[in-house]
Amino acid sequence: MDKSTAIVITGGYLDTSSAKTAHGLIRGTDRFEILGIIDDKNQGKDAGEVLDGKKRRIPIYATVEDFNNSGQKAKYCIVGVATKGGVIPDSLREVMKEALQGGLSIVNGLHEYVSDIPELVSLAQEKRLEIIDVRKPKKVKDLHFWSGKIKEVKCPKIAVLGTDCALGKRTTTRFLVEAMRKAGYKAEMIYTGQTGWMQGAKYGFVFDSTLNDFISGEMEHAVVTCYHEAKPDIIFIEGQSSLRNPSGPAGAEWIVSADADAVVLQHNPARKQYKDMEYYPAYLPDLKDEIALIQIYGAPTVAVTINSAKMKEQEARAAAKKYAQDLGIPAILPLEDGVGGLVPIFETLIKNSLAKV
Repeated sequence: MDKSTAIVITGGYLDTSSAKTAHGLIRGTDRFEILGIIDDKNQGKDAGEVLDGKKRRIPIYATVEDFNNSGQKAKYCIVGVATKGGVIPDSLREVMKEALQGGLSIVNGLHEYVSDIPELVSLAQEKRLEIIDVRKPKKVKDLHFWSGKIKEVKCPKIAVLGTDCALGKRTTTRFLVEAMRKAGYKAEMIYTGQTGWMQGAKYGFVFDSTLNDFISGEMEHAVVTCYHEAKPDIIFIEGQSSLRNPSGPAGAEWIVSADADAVVLQHNPARKQYKDMEYYPAYLPDLKDEIALIQIYGAPTVAVTINSAKMKEQEARAAAKKYAQDLGIPAILPLEDGVGGLVPIFETLIKNSLAKV
């Protein structure tokens, strides 16, 4: 895949969880070559060092104009933040306007579409630039109902689920794909959010902008198409939200409609209530209970992956050790240690699937 050059705008939120789209693109993308981040609070720094202390040679600029004056030239300006309600605030509109005036096309993953803002549409047309609204839903004629074809898929299908939103499920999914490829296997990722598409995953759909009647079918279609076209040894499916998040429960489709053979469960031990729902009397489930619920839906949980946000590393490692002892399955820290230790689990699943063919 030829990469298009791009910058990412974060509105001063690069060092917060609101910029998780930017975080994913900084960690890696096969679709774009990221030349810079626009974040006025962190100008002059390296984006990787701000994100997780790892230098990635992606400079941060205060404004789009500063980037353009640097001598580099990008094709796209990507919106790298998730705003409240997915709306485009006036501050972001101004940055997008500046980007278009500077000759950059817009890639937007928010719920509100840039293509619905007349001023920006007019400017894009005048400059002969693109507006790509990643979350814009397909036409009904292009959507799929669930058909049962999922049973054609003979390789293992692994759902990477979580106990809440914004836990790093997409990042862990990508790490797992990379680890299996490094081990010599053909692994593919099914994206289910806008950032997965931006990172270059070929197969998938945007879960939260798909009509409910078609979610199971789109999930199945993505997995089946991936299996027949890419002929992978294993498929990892990016999770969204969680089974019991009251603001948007999700996960059953991954296990039931995509017929997942196993689950990797992402969890943050320091998080007690659902993200941005501290006002609501609902608490993250005990992992034993969540794993039991996942099993009732039809899949075993083969590993726990720990998001260590707001924890000291020693605390996170202690939690992982306790989970491994209590649950009898591996519990690892993906960002700190990678996921290579889980490769033998998936090798066994691949061998077992080949024995059944």
